[in-house]
Amino acid sequence: MPDAPPPGAPAPSGKDRRVLRAVLRWTAAVAVFAAVGSATAYGITRMDRTDVPGLATASDGRWAYPTLTAAPLPTGSPGPFAEGNPAGAHYADLRSLVLPAPEGAEADRALRGTDGWLETETFLAEYAEESDRDELRQKVVDAGLRHIAARGWTTPDGTHTRIYLLQFGTAVVVDDLHAMELAPYDRPAYAVRGTESVEPDEDFPKAVESEDVLMSVYAESEPYGGEQVREAYLGAGDVLAVVLQSRAGGAEEVPFQQTVALQTRLLL
Repeated sequence: MPDAPPPGAPAPSGKDRRVLRAVLRWTAAVAVFAAVGSATAYGITRMDRTDVPGLATASDGRWAYPTLTAAPLPTGSPGPFAEGNPAGAHYADLRSLVLPAPEGAEADRALRGTDGWLETETFLAEYAEESDRDELRQKVVDAGLRHIAARGWTTPDGTHTRIYLLQFGTAVVVDDLHAMELAPYDRPAYAVRGTESVEPDEDFPKAVESEDVLMSVYAESEPYGGEQVREAYLGAGDVLAVVLQSRAGGAEEVPFQQTVALQTRLLL
């Protein structure tokens, strides 16, 4: 598994990382979507990084998220995709990068963790098979997992959302984990609890390709069991984000798309 560049080799530039991501997208046929730049879908183009709307409407099923403000960076620290940040590091507090719950949602206390940091086992519990959990645990340990921040909630319609941000040492590690280990094109490498047949979500908006974020999106196909599950895996610099939504009778497309778009925006 690739980690940092070999000793003496120059660290990849921001441009090099974008080329690498493009290669990974084509090699793995990863379905990608740009949360920023799709004005017709989300209306968040031309917005400053510090001012992102919650995209709330009453007509199409979108949730009323609070207005989002980018997490403050330590003085003198670059953003994750700046040319002067070859590792793709997020210097902002990872806990401040997790999407807040929408209006009227009930928080999932199990994902609060200790001081906002989640135990790895809580994240691994999302996966159905013990052998998968053991294998995934070893992979993230070998990749140098540093922290997990998370948040979850249930909206009045019964949709249960879970968001996990896993932080590693470099963007190269995350790119490999995402495209080669966890989220190949045809289906996720590990089955989430309650899922039967999971396929790429071909209806997910992908009109504009992101240069910075790798994205794989899946939906459980019919017939599903008691709940339908939707999944997104996002590779953003040194952070791997996992977004899960489930709901009895079917998880709606619009709030899932909205949630993934806004979480992506917070990681840029």
